[in-house]
Amino acid sequence: MIGGLGVWELLIILVIVIVIFGAKKLPEIGGGIGQAISNFKKASREPEEIDLAPKNEERKEDGT
Repeated sequence: MIGGLGVWELLIILVIVIVIFGAKKLPEIGGGIGQAISNFKKASREPEEIDLAPKNEERKEDGT
């Protein structure tokens, strides 16, 4: 049992996902979810940084 879900519930969810997205899209969806999780973990480990300096693009537009 994973997080309150049994094997049958996970299989039913997998079948529904395959029907909705198709088998060819599953690796792409899984990769996107994995990348999102890794980015979230990375962002939660890094200290918050506040950037008060104007961006380079803004400086160029102002002519300074």
